[in-house]
Amino acid sequence: MVARKTGFVVGAVAGVGVAAAALAGVGLRMAPAQAAESQPLVRTSAAGPAIFAPPPGAPLSFADIFEKVSPAVVSIDVTSRVDASSLRLPNFPLGPNGKPNEDDNNQDGEGAGRPRQQSSGSGFLISADGYIVTNNHVIEGADEITVTLKDGRELKARLVGRDENTDLAVIKVQGSGFTFVTFENAAKPRVGDWVIAVGNPFGLGGTATAGIVSAYGRNLNDESSNFVDYVQIDAPINRGNSGGPTFDIYGRVIGVNSAIFSPTGGSVGIGFAIPADVADSITKQLISGGKVVRGYIGAQIQNFTPEMAQAIGLGNLKGAVVMGVTPGGPAAKAGLMVDDIVLSVNGVKVESSTALTREVARGAAGQTLRLEIVRDGRNRFIDIRSGVRPSNEELASTLRPDADGAAPGKAPSSPGVNRVQVLGMGLVPLDAAARKRFNIAPNIDGVLIDSLRADSDAADRGITVGNVITSVNLKAVRTPADVAAAVDAARKAGRPTVLLSVLFRGQLASVPVKVNEGATPLG
Repeated sequence: MVARKTGFVVGAVAGVGVAAAALAGVGLRMAPAQAAESQPLVRTSAAGPAIFAPPPGAPLSFADIFEKVSPAVVSIDVTSRVDASSLRLPNFPLGPNGKPNEDDNNQDGEGAGRPRQQSSGSGFLISADGYIVTNNHVIEGADEITVTLKDGRELKARLVGRDENTDLAVIKVQGSGFTFVTFENAAKPRVGDWVIAVGNPFGLGGTATAGIVSAYGRNLNDESSNFVDYVQIDAPINRGNSGGPTFDIYGRVIGVNSAIFSPTGGSVGIGFAIPADVADSITKQLISGGKVVRGYIGAQIQNFTPEMAQAIGLGNLKGAVVMGVTPGGPAAKAGLMVDDIVLSVNGVKVESSTALTREVARGAAGQTLRLEIVRDGRNRFIDIRSGVRPSNEELASTLRPDADGAAPGKAPSSPGVNRVQVLGMGLVPLDAAARKRFNIAPNIDGVLIDSLRADSDAADRGITVGNVITSVNLKAVRTPADVAAAVDAARKAGRPTVLLSVLFRGQLASVPVKVNEGATPLG
């Protein structure tokens, strides 16, 4: 399946192995010609045991664990119809013959005449009556879902519910007495502990791999990372392993494999699994109601970093800064404003936009959320009555600008317009001609960037010609002179950066920019 972003591949995840305290060392056998006196064993301390001594309890084989859990792991085959244009995408799921499956002669039913796509993934039974956990991206858009058990039985499955935000889904097959496995929420493996993955890589089915937990708290820089701190594992996982389980050495599920990092599309030993506690909570909600309901306040946010805090004299403060408020939404009704810095929700400290999103999402619709914020340098509290979080598609439509903006280049300005060079940027007033050229809404006030030095810090931070600066250090600006004065004040105060609020293609963002570029006064 296609990559979520460069290097991260979904639909390719197999299983991974989690290692426990058992791997303290391995046995070392010296070659016959090697003298023990001349090649002493390295010791952890003068009186300690040899560092390579085999530890007690290290597993000699994973066979017993595999025999115990493998009957609960299933292969999932999905058939769906897609737009022909999507077949041009790289890494598109292929059929058994290596080509996209097409059935253009079938003119019956919905989707007639569109190419058929077949793809495979993995899943696992979590109940004796046929509930199966897998990834959302495995079954998304499916017309037919077929599950193959270890004993070779093929069963049709129906979708129970799916959650795009965590990339989890639940399907169900008819029957009873199925072998199933359970999530492990209490005993969390340590980094370095053994793990075992079982899945359906490349359609091979029933494949086991082993490795260790490599790290916790990984962010994949996609929508799911707003709700999931991924477990990184090094057991080989590949295409078709998505949705398969990762087990600890007791055969308990500690994660659901979801993505790999790969420059080539194949395993390079870096895989990512959704932690068991997240998967357990989400699947229970899907089984009970078919969907996951999350809290929502209607605010666009980004990380507020210590670098930003230093720019406005707030030390090393961390949080989330509000860059937009949805008109008529819960936050707007409660009085939350652009440039407010959120520090906590219901007493829980938030040090990033992701943390704020998760805390808000935990709230039920109608629940009152008390946000601690910083506004104009002072701490205050705002109570917001939570709404229901819309789907990702609905959220994207509310944030999508009406136009993409003009291509980068020097913006034409009227004769006689005063231009100020500040921080490597050429700034001019935001007049009617500039609004029309760059599709800037009439309710946006600020200063237009009409030229930019390629070697400036502003350019390195992603600022481009056609962007609009709306505030400097959280104070609104209306003219190029306002920006120059704010930068000069920051320099005199000995601050290394200024915090610019910049309009990027219809969306505001806070950008810290170094002040050592200098400013040219009006003349």
